[in-house]
Amino acid sequence: MAEIISLADRTPQVSAEDLLAGFQPSYRFGEVSFDTYIPDPAHPSQAEAVQRLRAFAASVRGRGGGDAGSGGGFLGLFRGRDKRSGNGRGGRGGNGATSATGIYLDGGFGVGKTHLLASLWHAAPGPKAFGTFVEYTNLVGALSFRKAVDVLKEYTLVCIDEFELDDPGDTVLMSRMMRELADAGVRLVATSNTLPGSLGEGRFAAQDFKREIQVLADQFDVIRIDGEDYRHRGLAEAPEPLDDERLLEVAREQFPEAGVVARDDFAALTANLSRVHPSRYRKLVEDIDVMVLHGVETITEQAMALRFVVLADRLYDKDVPVIASGVPFDRLFTDEMMNGGYLKKYFRTVSRMTALVREGQMGETGL
Repeated sequence: MAEIISLADRTPQVSAEDLLAGFQPSYRFGEVSFDTYIPDPAHPSQAEAVQRLRAFAASVRGRGGGDAGSGGGFLGLFRGRDKRSGNGRGGRGGNGATSATGIYLDGGFGVGKTHLLASLWHAAPGPKAFGTFVEYTNLVGALSFRKAVDVLKEYTLVCIDEFELDDPGDTVLMSRMMRELADAGVRLVATSNTLPGSLGEGRFAAQDFKREIQVLADQFDVIRIDGEDYRHRGLAEAPEPLDDERLLEVAREQFPEAGVVARDDFAALTANLSRVHPSRYRKLVEDIDVMVLHGVETITEQAMALRFVVLADRLYDKDVPVIASGVPFDRLFTDEMMNGGYLKKYFRTVSRMTALVREGQMGETGL
């Protein structure tokens, strides 16, 4: 019989050491590789991305020297000693594969960017770090900027998943951090649904930071990955929410071997999210096998919506099936939110939660 717990009752504590230990691919991507990524033949850019990232992984040889440039913002970031010859820390090899210090994987939802980023992390020599953009900003909050940079400077590779610039403070913070890491010879790879030059659009006065953002865009070697959201390829539409009184019964039928089931009222859970810092959400869900969620409601507050985005990412990382009542997850956010500055985050969350609900309620694991 599974243990029934409530996330709304948890207030996890996370040490700096725990945060650092978590900078590696999640359970979902713990054993992926370039070989396990299946390119869609209809989109040749996927196979090309694999080839170029394999070459990049092979080029990671520690933290050599080189002139990282000078100036404010991202100025000098990823600048090589001799890009024309392909030597040093920039340029391209003879086979056309990138050997630049900075790689930016751009593409829509569900085309496998995180899979490829994790494959790169597994293939490259360490020490190395893998985390979401939010996790890096949380690390700074936990350690201080200087200590975080000093730790990451010792890495050969820093992978940043779901790269976002949501406000001016984050722009300045990541600008400074990435410049210092690049100066120390750290290789940097990021994924996002937004091209570097468009980061920040619709969320703050991006034009005020045009210089910061444009230099970032100029210095990254962008690899575009086209394709359809693989989480929905060939699968039925998202199932309708279940009757409230049947949720626990379905969980026991679908997952008889589950050890821990989190059973929560949606309102109580989201209230607790406002009390627990997002850096602790991984700890919040670390031992649960199934999520039972009563009375899902449309989120109307932006701050709560962004917190739920982080929770959804942690549930998806851990591959936690979800069984829910209330509104379907394609109505989790308001129409205004789905058309606003954070729409890409919200679309990602809808995509991921829909996949987890399919798994929980229909047994489909096409994730």
